[in-house]
Amino acid sequence: MSKHTLSVLVENKPGVLTRVAALFSRRGFNIDSLAVGPTEIPEISRMTVVVEVQGSVLEQVTKQLNKLIEVLKVVELDPASSVQREILLVKVRADPATRSQVIDTIQLFKAKVVDVTTDAVVIEATGTTDKLKALLEVLEPFGIKELVQSGMVAVGRGGRSITDRSLRSA
Repeated sequence: MSKHTLSVLVENKPGVLTRVAALFSRRGFNIDSLAVGPTEIPEISRMTVVVEVQGSVLEQVTKQLNKLIEVLKVVELDPASSVQREILLVKVRADPATRSQVIDTIQLFKAKVVDVTTDAVVIEATGTTDKLKALLEVLEPFGIKELVQSGMVAVGRGGRSITDRSLRSA
């Protein structure tokens, strides 16, 4: 089994997320990551869904997604020909004695401090899953107090768009 990133364009209507998630659930598939947001077309939302399945099963799921009335388009995004990112907010223990070490460490990952208190800092980092995992491993010895991570968002490289003119009238 391997991970696959699907970009799913859907009508921006209540209940669509539930129907898409139920499709995966009915088939016993776990969604590794799910991010939903508006597109440049207000009537259309983009779901970025990361699932770990075999290729033949992925084809079945894609066909089932395309059967849902509210689904306008499904595209699998190849990591080599797309830009894929997640965002991470992590609260790390950082007293005055260790704060400079924490800050030096996060600068290596091009992350930034977004909040500071006397005993902790909140760090914001954006990147690939592997980059964020590596950052967390480096921060672990300082003491991770809390963290939240978004789902993967992704878009194809180059000038082409999956929201072509035919979808603008949706």
